[in-house]
Amino acid sequence: MKLWLSILAVSAANWLMKAAGPLIFGKRDLPPALVDITRLTAPALLAGLIVTDLGRDIDWTELVGVAVAGGLNLLRLPILPAVAAGVATTALIRLASA
Repeated sequence: MKLWLSILAVSAANWLMKAAGPLIFGKRDLPPALVDITRLTAPALLAGLIVTDLGRDIDWTELVGVAVAGGLNLLRLPILPAVAAGVATTALIRLASA
């Protein structure tokens, strides 16, 4: 439960950081390097949270869910639907294997 609360908090902080750029810079465009770094912040933080939560007990269903979310994010799907698809994939695999 703590993991998902942390994920929600990090997601909210990431969205606020992304919103701060246009508010600070106004109508000026951000440099492309900064846009790329900002785009990759949420997936990197999410992966870090999940990996640290796994600890010694590696659940292969979680790994598949993270892989699905990461793959969809690489295909330029926004992070929230990508994470939702990863969660749904993990839940479906757990239901099928139960």
